[in-house]
Parts: sequence; C-alpha cells; structure tokens
Amino acid sequence: MKTLKITTDSKNKIIELNKPEIKNAFNPEMIQELTETFNQLSNDPQTELIVLKGAGNIFCAGADLNWMKSMVNYNLEQNIQDSNKLWDMFEAITFCNKPVIGVVRGAAYGGALGLMAACDQVLIQTDTQLCFSEVKLGLSPAVISAFVLKKCSDTFVRPYMMNADIFNAETALNMGLAHTIYKNDNEAQSLIQKYQLLELKAVAKTKKLMNEIFISKNKDSWAEQKKLTTMVISQLRVNTEAQSRLKKFLEKK
Repeated sequence: MKTLKITTDSKNKIIELNKPEIKNAFNPEMIQELTETFNQLSNDPQTELIVLKGAGNIFCAGADLNWMKSMVNYNLEQNIQDSNKLWDMFEAITFCNKPVIGVVRGAAYGGALGLMAACDQVLIQTDTQLCFSEVKLGLSPAVISAFVLKKCSDTFVRPYMMNADIFNAETALNMGLAHTIYKNDNEAQSLIQKYQLLELKAVAKTKKLMNEIFISKNKDSWAEQKKLTTMVISQLRVNTEAQSRLKKFLEKK
C-alpha cells in the first residue's frame, strides 16, 4: 500500500490514511486502495473489526491539491468516471460486512466527512474542526451527501453543507455525524476495546441485517442517488465559475 498503513491487533484491522505530509488528503490512488481494502476485508474470516484513522495529527483534509489540479482539465465524462470511483469507495466502507469504527482528530474537511458518514461508529477528539468546504470552491458535497443523509437528519446538516461554516466535535455529535467525543488516544482505545466484550460475529450480522433492510427499502432510489450525485459534482467541476474558483484556490495554496 502506498497511501495506507494496515496493521493487525488480534482480529482487528487498523487502517491508517498514511499521507500525513499532505494531511492525509485523498487522491485516486488512496481511493482505489481504500475500496480494494474494504472489499477484501468484508469477507475476511480473520477480521472481526476495522478501525479507520489518520496518521499524524489530522484525520483527513479532503481532496489532495495535486488531484484537484488535474481535475480542472477533466471533461464531463472523465469527471463522471472519477466521481463513480469516489462513490464506490464510500459504498465499500458503508456496506463492509465488518463493523467499522472511525477515529477522528484534528480536522476533517470535505470528503473526509463522507468517510465519517460511512463508518458505523465515529469517535471524535474534543478539539476537532470540521467543514463541508466544497461550496467555497464552487463545488458541492454531492457524492458524500447520500452517505451523510443516510446517517444524519437533513435539518441538522443542510446549513453546514450550504454555508461551509467550520463546526466542532459537539456539533458533529448533535447532527449524528459522530457518536462519542474522546480526549486522548488512551480514551479512544478504551472505547474501541469495549467491542472485544461482544460477540463480534453477532455485531457483523447485525450490521449486515441493517444494511440489507436499508437496501431493500431504497434499492431503486439508492442507485438513482449515485447517478444524481455523481452527475451534479461532475457538471460543477466543468463549470467555468467552479474552475475559476479552483484555480484561484490552488494558486493561493
């Protein structure tokens, strides 16, 4: 793995976004590695629990700037293909057959909030800053919106998706994007260890059951959400105003 660090603790797999030099921002390579890893671990008999975290002091800053630079030159079809791969990554985490615990600290911006939404339980450090930052760049939190709204109530999330305000761990807790606030690594580890007291195969079965109920109720609409959200972000990426904002943002950075 070039972008991930994967370690084993008993039957737990710890997946770290391992690009701290760029704040664990993701690019096509990380998206592919995350998708493949979660698809593989989903049916791995030696894995009972997955922990997703970021190396260093920041969980994830969203999209890698170099990837964003290349996206400015994508045509609509290339953007649709790219957005479908992003959707597939979030879907692989969401519907992984193993329970997935997200451990978030420092900052979570843009697509990082989609990673949080894809996790079954999210532990968030007290001073973490979060932001649906896409509209600042003339874009939209389009692909992640289906996963976020699967987890959170529209009324709590809508203003933050529309105004790109920075919010804190307590707000993330109130909107349902996170579940538990922790102070330090030891406290986070203690919360994860509580799962070891459970029958994790039963936990996995319960997760699978809930996912199957969701899919059976939303089968057609879920496929339509993929088509809609990937198209919206793809159209915005080739929009003149969005490309202008992206270029200004990248030049500033």
